[in-house]
Amino acid sequence: MQKPPPSVEFALKETKPQLGGGSVIGDKLTCAYDLVEQMHYLYVRVVKAKDLPPKDVTGSCDPYIEVKLGNYKGVTKHFEKKTNPVWNQVFAFSKDRLQASVLEVVVKDKDFVKDDFMGKVSFDLHEVPRRVPPDSPLAPQWYRLEDRKGEKAKGELMLAVWMGTQADEAFPDAWHSDAATVSIENITHIRSKVYLSPKLWYLRVNIIEAQDLVPSDKSRYPEVFVKGTLGNQALRTRTSQIKSINPMWNEDLIFVAADPFEEPLVLTVEDRVASNKDEVLGKCVIALQNVQRRLDHKPINSRWYNLEKHVLVDGELKKETKFASRLCMRICLEGGYHVFDESTQYSSDFRPTAKPLWKPSIGILEVGILSAQGLAPMKTKDGRGTTDAYCVAKYGRKWVRTRTIIDNFNPKWNEQYIFEVFDPCTVITLGVFDNCHLHGGDKIGGTKDLIIGKVRIRLSILESERVYTHSYPLIVLQSKGVKKMGEIQLAVRFTCSTLVNMLYLYSQPLLPKMHYIHPLSVIQVDSLRHQATQLLSVRLGRAEPPLRKEVVGYMLDVDSHMWSMRRSKANFFRIMGVIGGLIAVGKWFNNICNWKNPFTTILIHILFVILVLFPELILPTILLYLFFIALWNFRRRPRHPPHMDIQLSHAHAAHPDELDEEFDTFPTSKPSDLVRMRYDRLRSIAGRIQTVAGDMATQGERFQSLLNWRDPRTTTLFAGACLIGAIVLYVTPFQVLALLAGFYILRHPRFRQKLPFTPLNFFRRLPSKADSML
Repeated sequence: MQKPPPSVEFALKETKPQLGGGSVIGDKLTCAYDLVEQMHYLYVRVVKAKDLPPKDVTGSCDPYIEVKLGNYKGVTKHFEKKTNPVWNQVFAFSKDRLQASVLEVVVKDKDFVKDDFMGKVSFDLHEVPRRVPPDSPLAPQWYRLEDRKGEKAKGELMLAVWMGTQADEAFPDAWHSDAATVSIENITHIRSKVYLSPKLWYLRVNIIEAQDLVPSDKSRYPEVFVKGTLGNQALRTRTSQIKSINPMWNEDLIFVAADPFEEPLVLTVEDRVASNKDEVLGKCVIALQNVQRRLDHKPINSRWYNLEKHVLVDGELKKETKFASRLCMRICLEGGYHVFDESTQYSSDFRPTAKPLWKPSIGILEVGILSAQGLAPMKTKDGRGTTDAYCVAKYGRKWVRTRTIIDNFNPKWNEQYIFEVFDPCTVITLGVFDNCHLHGGDKIGGTKDLIIGKVRIRLSILESERVYTHSYPLIVLQSKGVKKMGEIQLAVRFTCSTLVNMLYLYSQPLLPKMHYIHPLSVIQVDSLRHQATQLLSVRLGRAEPPLRKEVVGYMLDVDSHMWSMRRSKANFFRIMGVIGGLIAVGKWFNNICNWKNPFTTILIHILFVILVLFPELILPTILLYLFFIALWNFRRRPRHPPHMDIQLSHAHAAHPDELDEEFDTFPTSKPSDLVRMRYDRLRSIAGRIQTVAGDMATQGERFQSLLNWRDPRTTTLFAGACLIGAIVLYVTPFQVLALLAGFYILRHPRFRQKLPFTPLNFFRRLPSKADSML
């Protein structure tokens, strides 16, 4: 079979699913139910039992429930020595896989040799009622147990049985028939959940000065610095320039803290007594719950903190009571900043930390995660490939995780989620992963969930109220090249509540105003973003089921800052694509000047004369021209959201060695010969960049040399030309000069020479500082 071209294999496909029991006609839904296809289930809620007969010598029993439907069997946990157990557990059987017409709920007694039959309740599936939300849940009823012959037995069972869809509130926590192979201990790992990221704060510690430090060696000038620690984050100030017992710094240390605050801020004042030895002069522990929260740029009051010193007494560290050293600081939690956990190019949120500073929401984003098709096998089980897929979506502080579909290359989730939107210029990220924690984690890849692919959708390109139903390719770049891992089918709808507020946002700063009043450096933002992603990974990894570190890291693109030859080439071609329009305009103007099309050149002459004679028409003409360009491009506007583009990413033409370098660890784990070759290649690339940077500096220095008399002759000529030009412009109308200059530039090639322009010759002869470089 011939392999399709990359443009077709990795293309976005429009789909027409049956959403909410209706279909998509045009851009609207015929049914306002939801954005997913209805999936019908048989629900069985096992609540409790009473008056169960005793089965052992103690007069009690160890009961549990088996819910049997054809070849499917769900089992509750068992209770020891309890005749009135309470389970309150729900079982869900997919209607598409029903293999019988009778449902049996069997009560059994757990035994060492063979479990004893205690009774059962049977249901004819044709008689099961149907429930459609928002109807209230079906009330459970008591059913008398029957023996194997259908006669009444001792004991009763409270049950509720109904037919419903995935919109039922019992759906998320139900045991599903397609997960029958998953043990009870691991059943929580397959359930759908909604997570909320912890509120992240920037903790600013302004260290001003210290007083009355007591170094152990009083014969030398102390070299003092302050070290701050918050959890796994450690920062330090520079060594104070004042080498005394009263040093000063006035330096900021900025940490990332997650609410609720679990760890204190620890500050130590240390003296560099040797090249590899530091002496702790004092220590201060501050609980973040007591730290002031700042919402604006107004400075907070400084405060003195006592430093504790611990001495070694009989092998134990004990607090020294008579110690009067102090540290002056300003400490605050910055609520006016947005704590970056994603790249600014495709962030899902720009709100500040403090909720009082939030702007009102402008609408909602509804996402229906329908299904996936053609997923690649991610691991092996019993000698065959298999995939246990689930999907994760992240927008703002909200994370959602679908349930895991067991052993299926074409899973159907049909789950819908709603996100509150505060800014249209944001991006939602959806990733698909393979669950490797369902059978003890003894899978290929260890205890890490495997990556299948992800999709990003920018909200600003979505039309309000329109339903977008597309199948997105799941593309992953591996060390062997780019690979399509399957497709994910989504239904997306952005609903704008207030159009005026949304349009007003386009005139507002993208980030909170604190980022502009007291901006953070690029290095600080990158470092703080790394700390924020680490905090999120830890907190979300403690949820149940956990969002693991590899999942959070992939969704947040934690490695996007690492060097990649492929990405560098892609960015270079992006720059060329941007300036390509300017190059095209330059070529068009050159054709005009060279009279390639005489009719067009004559029209340009006429337009030029009109604009010179009526200069007040220049700006309106330009704006009107841009309006007509936008109007002309409207009919060719994109009708589908963009997706991962392998050609734009330069992934289809990447060299294997470049990919191997991109997937290398940091620091590198490659042999020294390979590292030397890559280093030499990087040096050659950097050499070319260095040459370009030098050429740009040369051109700038030539402009400076026009007036700095470095070359007295060129400065004299330029100054004289400026004087003559000023006199000519004073006595000659500007329109006359503009007409003469324009006709000269647009003159016929018959009156042109192929030599460079005289001012250009003059400029190239100007001196620069390149001859002073070593």
